[in-house]
Amino acid sequence: MRFQPILNEVDRLNDVSTRLDGLADEHPTATEELLTISGNVRSLATLLAVLVATKLRAGRGSQPSD
Repeated sequence: MRFQPILNEVDRLNDVSTRLDGLADEHPTATEELLTISGNVRSLATLLAVLVATKLRAGRGSQPSD
């Protein structure tokens, strides 16, 4: 599948986000900042996954509904 490398990165980004959440628990002085970064990374992973899903759908000949 041509999108598999991107989906692999989505998994990696989600793993990074999870690790940052864990670091936030271990470093109370940086908790807020680490959680913010973690949320941003997770959002980017979700955006990439949606992009792939959209491209896969478009590649199958489906037209987006209005």
